[in-house]
Amino acid sequence: MIDGALERLDDEIARRLVHASTSAVPLSYVFIEAVSWQVVQVFLGLAVLGAFGLEIVRLYVGLDWAIFDRLTRSYEQENFAGYFLGAFGLAIVAFAFTPPGSDHLVAGLTESTAAVPAMLMLTIADPFSGLLGSGELRPAKQTWVLLATFGLSTLLAAPFVPTLPAVLGGIATTVADGIKPVVRGYVIDDNLTIPITAAVTMHLAVEFLTALPL
Repeated sequence: MIDGALERLDDEIARRLVHASTSAVPLSYVFIEAVSWQVVQVFLGLAVLGAFGLEIVRLYVGLDWAIFDRLTRSYEQENFAGYFLGAFGLAIVAFAFTPPGSDHLVAGLTESTAAVPAMLMLTIADPFSGLLGSGELRPAKQTWVLLATFGLSTLLAAPFVPTLPAVLGGIATTVADGIKPVVRGYVIDDNLTIPITAAVTMHLAVEFLTALPL
């Protein structure tokens, strides 16, 4: 029993480390001058296509790789796995909320400061929350875990957006992370909902503040 518990803990830590490693995508844009937003868009677009291909093979053809058993949860065995939904969510944010002044891959996109913090909320705050929690699938997480998630999410957003959008983005992330709705047996994974809801919330809040008369 102890060996089994340790193995599950090791798998949980491995999942969270892989998850956190994806923060290299938005952070490379922030800290590496040669990495434009167009590079981020292309990378995430290719990542989604590659992950989608792997998921189709895994779900409908059969792909017996040990890494999938180690890095996916039980409810992902017959549904699209969290890594694909995370890549998809990040890609949506990358294409829908291009940072101001960045190179555009497609014309006419919304310019927003919300993209990078929304990505960091998924790639840093979410695995942090997972390590604090039990790692088990529950309808809602413990209150102290939610508060820690909110605090970290708000701090991650603070360098990029004003205080109110950062706080609202932290709330959006916490709600998406803490509650995983189940629709007809399918778990709506927070890897998809966190970056999208956080980006939309912060973008609307920034637009609201901009519209206020000085």
